[in-house]
Amino acid sequence: MLKVAFIGWRGMVGSVLMGRMIEEGDFAGYEPLFFSTSNVGGKGPDVGFDIPPLQDAYDVKLLSSMDVIVSCQGGDYTKRVYPELHNMGWQGYWIDSASTLRMDPDSIIVLDPVNRHVIDAGLSSGIRTYVGGNCTVSLMLMALAGLFASGHVKWVSSMTYQAASGAGANNMKELISQMRVLGQVAADLLDDPASTAIAVDVAVTKAMRSENFPTKYFSAPLAGSLIPWIDVPMDSGQTREEWKGYVETNKILNTEKNPIPIDGICVRIGAMRCHSQAIVVRLDKDIPIDEIYDMIGNANEWVDIVPNEKESTLKHLSPAAVSGTLKVPVGRLRKMLMGPEYVSVFTVGDQLLWGAAEPVRRMLKIILAR
Repeated sequence: MLKVAFIGWRGMVGSVLMGRMIEEGDFAGYEPLFFSTSNVGGKGPDVGFDIPPLQDAYDVKLLSSMDVIVSCQGGDYTKRVYPELHNMGWQGYWIDSASTLRMDPDSIIVLDPVNRHVIDAGLSSGIRTYVGGNCTVSLMLMALAGLFASGHVKWVSSMTYQAASGAGANNMKELISQMRVLGQVAADLLDDPASTAIAVDVAVTKAMRSENFPTKYFSAPLAGSLIPWIDVPMDSGQTREEWKGYVETNKILNTEKNPIPIDGICVRIGAMRCHSQAIVVRLDKDIPIDEIYDMIGNANEWVDIVPNEKESTLKHLSPAAVSGTLKVPVGRLRKMLMGPEYVSVFTVGDQLLWGAAEPVRRMLKIILAR
């Protein structure tokens, strides 16, 4: 029976992964072993049957006996342990949610509803490293897989509106802390029917600009504001998050020899969970809008076409509607004034699911089914 190691299962992405695996009954047919970096010997997760105590996540000798290693522990862990295992000659499968190995020439970025053919080719050729992609890239490709598959995409500009959870658990908590401060500052004014919106705005703005406003993790106010910068700067003037849109999309699609230009601006907004994107697609010819609807809507079972009208948009096309689900709604679909080859769409998806845990879960199932 195959042995599968799980590391980082208690973190944000790892806990979502565990929840999905339990929901889908994914712990059958192999021997799972859970590891920890801080609680060796402790009790592992409840997966429906007895499991051994937690093992040492830095015990590379034990890890080298595993057939598959699934890591949601983060990039620092990968940088330390992955080379050690390979220096020992380990020949198992490494599945990772961190970004460290995404651009490694011997890895494949996994998003099987979009690039199953690339994954299958990699497995057949002996590739052993499979990595989840950037959250916004994966969500964009889930939404527009049918359009990319048509071969008519000339270039893409994606303006992202990314939730606090994309930055981590502490950032999610800090967003709520900021909201609490603003609510407390404005409480008396909100309770006074005679108060003006301007007075509320003055009080809230003063609080956001205060040195005591909680900005330890974001380094700037997010509640009541936004942050048009995610990750580190690149020489191109992009942030690294923006750079990933081009390089990761083309690696996922296996179009690196004839890459599709993709660029945009990544913005952090005050949503807790779910990334949104306003996307402009330049096609290589005029395709009727009803055909575009069909291409997008028929690409996979999770895409949900939202009619371009107010009621449906308000009800279905928002983080509040999508959070915690596998749906990837696509709406505001229309031709643009620049010409019939230009199409705009707006899409939302839960980045902790399709943007992180779900591709990892599905990749494990693909390997186990071989």
